Amino acid sequence: MGRKIVTIVGARPQFVKVAPVSRVLRTHCREVLVNTGQHYDYKMAGVFFEELSIPKPDYDLGVGSGNHGKQTGEMLNKIEEVLLRETPDAVLVYGDTNSTLAGALAASKLHIPIFHVEAGLRSFNKRMPEEINRIATDHVSDLLFPPTETAVRNLQREGFADHVFMVGDVMLDAVLYNIELAKRNHRLETFGLAERDYYLATIHRADNTDDRQRLKAILEALSRMSAPVVLPLHPRTQKMIADYGFGDLIASSPAIRIIEPVSYLEMLLLESGAKGIITDSGGVQKEAYFARVPCYTLRDETEWVETVESGWNTLVNPLNANLADAVQRRTDVPYIENLYGDGNAASKIVDCMMKFLAERRG
Repeated sequence: MGRKIVTIVGARPQFVKVAPVSRVLRTHCREVLVNTGQHYDYKMAGVFFEELSIPKPDYDLGVGSGNHGKQTGEMLNKIEEVLLRETPDAVLVYGDTNSTLAGALAASKLHIPIFHVEAGLRSFNKRMPEEINRIATDHVSDLLFPPTETAVRNLQREGFADHVFMVGDVMLDAVLYNIELAKRNHRLETFGLAERDYYLATIHRADNTDDRQRLKAILEALSRMSAPVVLPLHPRTQKMIADYGFGDLIASSPAIRIIEPVSYLEMLLLESGAKGIITDSGGVQKEAYFARVPCYTLRDETEWVETVESGWNTLVNPLNANLADAVQRRTDVPYIENLYGDGNAASKIVDCMMKFLAERRG
């Protein structure tokens, strides 16, 4: 237990990813968990630590929301202070958030090895902040853990070779571990729903929420659905709906059912019971595939291309396509297994990390 790893998280999807890896990692070394506080609302973040049995963070930086420069800069400063105090053997980061970028940059400046889970993903849309974050993080990392063969090929095209390890997707590890727990602890009836009798929608990306016409088109499409559309309302989306004056549009629609943000286990339950999922979230696209529920992604591209190529995910631009029609004319397609590994990504990641550190020390 002489080695020390600092793990940096801060946003909802990362809490899901860190749980399976931490369970394995803590049997090999000391993990220092740093929560930047990028998602600071309890329902959006804090409840995850309880629900997923993640140990409480050793550091809670409390950065909160803000413009990208301000938020990332504050994280960079506070993470650097933690790293100087802890002097870890390596830093572990996940995904593509500002927390990920800040953690990677801070470690890089201090010459601390960086391990990146979910490396190699590319949407090829540099207007997305996440695309810049993931590219920059990959290019300063010492070990890259792509979840798919597509991600491996992306890294190879960018010149990466000997420190790339295709391990599968830790989100599959998390879903396999938690889905039965979700079904035991929660019931659709609590939400007034019956299985396969509703759609689930999530909207939070700036491209959708900060574009008045695009958000209006999405809400109008949801209002035309033939079954109830359950919409756990992200704080960003709630603010923009109020700013744009779209409250009446929602109030007049019998289809749209606004609910508070839900916990991870509740989300798994809602996903598994839906007849279709409408989202702009990368993680939800994969969870829909894991649940074998058709997904409709409110973006022009996705880093999770396998979900589209397999037919379980459809990209829909709400300004150029009839979202309601696309969802409701869905036909069955064959399900392709194991696009994201075998559910043992966490063990493979930790094995690679421990080997790297042993060779570095030796």
